[in-house]
Amino acid sequence: METNNDYRLAPGFGNSFSTGWRVMTDNFLRLFLVILILAIVTGPFKMFHHFNISDWPWNWGNAWGHHFSESPLHWGNEWGQNLFRLGTFGIFAAFFGLLAMLYTFLVKPVFEYGGNFIFVQAVRKVKPDFEYLIKGFMENYLHIILANLLVFALVVLGLFALIIPGIIIGCRLAFVSYIIMDKKLDPIEAVEFSWKLTRGHGWQIFFMGFVSIFIVIFGLCMLIVGIFPAIMWICSSFASLYESVLREKEKPAEVAAA
Repeated sequence: METNNDYRLAPGFGNSFSTGWRVMTDNFLRLFLVILILAIVTGPFKMFHHFNISDWPWNWGNAWGHHFSESPLHWGNEWGQNLFRLGTFGIFAAFFGLLAMLYTFLVKPVFEYGGNFIFVQAVRKVKPDFEYLIKGFMENYLHIILANLLVFALVVLGLFALIIPGIIIGCRLAFVSYIIMDKKLDPIEAVEFSWKLTRGHGWQIFFMGFVSIFIVIFGLCMLIVGIFPAIMWICSSFASLYESVLREKEKPAEVAAA
């Protein structure tokens, strides 16, 4: 229900970004803390990308150089050590790869879905509840994991189908994380509801995502620390769009019920 204290929400490209800016400035410290926590909890996943094969003490060059200058036994020992290191690296790479995959699909979505809903709370002028960052582990865990997996699979399948379908699916399912946390629907219902809500707003979501890329780049250019306000603004803008579309779709039903 709208009150005089509500933000003036209306579906639209410019209105979403302008309202998102107001939401960000009104709740700057709280939303900054949310983004900071999300950056920290995604750190373990990013660490895997710094696990480089070049960091290991290989000695292939010396082994080749000693092919003629050293005895065959010494040359063979160096190659054996390198093969052992290669096998050890393969085991570690597989282990860390498995950890990264499990973390990506079983842990990371809970924090991200909770963080997204905190931005919706800010749009609704409700004091952001930081418990939502971990509440998904206790209340809605299975639905979050399955919904994230379903959206990922649908987008990937769409990208394999000449890329364009994947972009369309990604835009139409942009509200799934909000719906899962807000409406407590199961994954199938959340996907169907997002598809229904975003009908007629697909291009708007696409252009908002496209502009968001440049906002992030601009934030990085501002001595890197600008990336935090940039992400806060983007998240606030998409949360504003979700809330405005939701009110637009639910208002006719409320009028009919009255």
